[in-house]
Amino acid sequence: MTDKPERVAVIGLGYVGLPLAVAFCQNGFGVTGIDLDHQRLGQLEKGKSYIQDVSSETIADCLKSGRFRVSSEYQALSQAEAIIVCVPTPLRKTKDPDMSYVVDAAERISPHLRRGQLVILESTVYPGATEELIQPLLERPDLAAGREFHLAFSPERVDPGNRQFSLRQIPKVIGGLTPACAERAQQLYEAIFDRVLTVGSLKEAELTKLLENTFRSVNIGLINELALMAHKMGINIWSVIEAAATKPFGFMPFYPGPGLGGHCIPLDPFYLSWKAKSYGADARFIELAGEVNGKMPAYVVTRIMELLNQKGKLLRGAKLLILGVAYKRDINDLRESPALDIIDLLEERGAQVSYHDPHVPEFAHRGRERRSAELSEKLLARQDCVVIVTAHSAFDYGYIAEHTPLIFDTRNATQGLAGRFANIEVL
Repeated sequence: MTDKPERVAVIGLGYVGLPLAVAFCQNGFGVTGIDLDHQRLGQLEKGKSYIQDVSSETIADCLKSGRFRVSSEYQALSQAEAIIVCVPTPLRKTKDPDMSYVVDAAERISPHLRRGQLVILESTVYPGATEELIQPLLERPDLAAGREFHLAFSPERVDPGNRQFSLRQIPKVIGGLTPACAERAQQLYEAIFDRVLTVGSLKEAELTKLLENTFRSVNIGLINELALMAHKMGINIWSVIEAAATKPFGFMPFYPGPGLGGHCIPLDPFYLSWKAKSYGADARFIELAGEVNGKMPAYVVTRIMELLNQKGKLLRGAKLLILGVAYKRDINDLRESPALDIIDLLEERGAQVSYHDPHVPEFAHRGRERRSAELSEKLLARQDCVVIVTAHSAFDYGYIAEHTPLIFDTRNATQGLAGRFANIEVL
């Protein structure tokens, strides 16, 4: 392998794969992006991006350079020195890992593998999956992993909408099937990441990603539970967190909210707890945190019902405006967004629900097309309650509070306005 391989293939051009493919292209690599979604491929071929963190101008520049091409055909893999798999790994309804996308990718890769190639899995998996599940699918009688081709795992650490840390600045963790596999992967990633850290095995790299997101899930579950207790006690949990955060050691602030969103935190801990059961180990903290976090959308609906009751109104027939449906601030990503669960629960109880989100002008959910309502004084005035689910920076919270009778703020986005407006209630 030369200092820069002639061509890198990235399989899966979503929130992980597309930024990675662009980074390689911008650093002089030839890149083949492979995806089975022909709508995505059509947009990319026209120089259009469907991901907020990658501009259309960037895609157009990569295409003009001649170093970037996209395809749905896996035959293109034979021309690549390195193959990176970035396909989804969702959960089934039973909270078991759904490895079907990874398995499908491995089965499609295998016929086109050749000696000397490097295969890296970035999709989140349970510890042992790369070696136990993916390696046998890739290997052929004439091609053994660790001998004829290299195999590694490197957990993706993408944080959509993060303006503080670019892809290059986020340290890259690598685990290899053999030391030579790890070295080969490190050589590749050092071209686009400022720091590359090699751990002792594939399993260590796989568990690293699960630890990062399980840590967040458990701590968010703790603070959500405390928020519920604090409300019953008449205590402002946000003030408590702010006070505790002044301690310069031994405390890290986490914040309550309407539920978890995104592809990682709501899902990854269950990959770990599922695998732990196969070893006879309990994952009580992990599963309890998942249970607490999973109940937050229902808690939000209960609080809305209570607030309406205090004003002599029923939830059935009430007009409610959801502010923000993306799973977090200032992005257009709806994956696992708690707003969707909240909307479903409210409508099941007879509420009339609309939404406004400047980042999500429209979306389809459960077979129904929805469009963002235009925010106006008239729209705000006719609502029985405005529910802040996602605290986008584009929202003028003072304007909203001034023109609507009731706000339920699940993100503490109206901090500082409570003294001016008596119509604001905070989670």
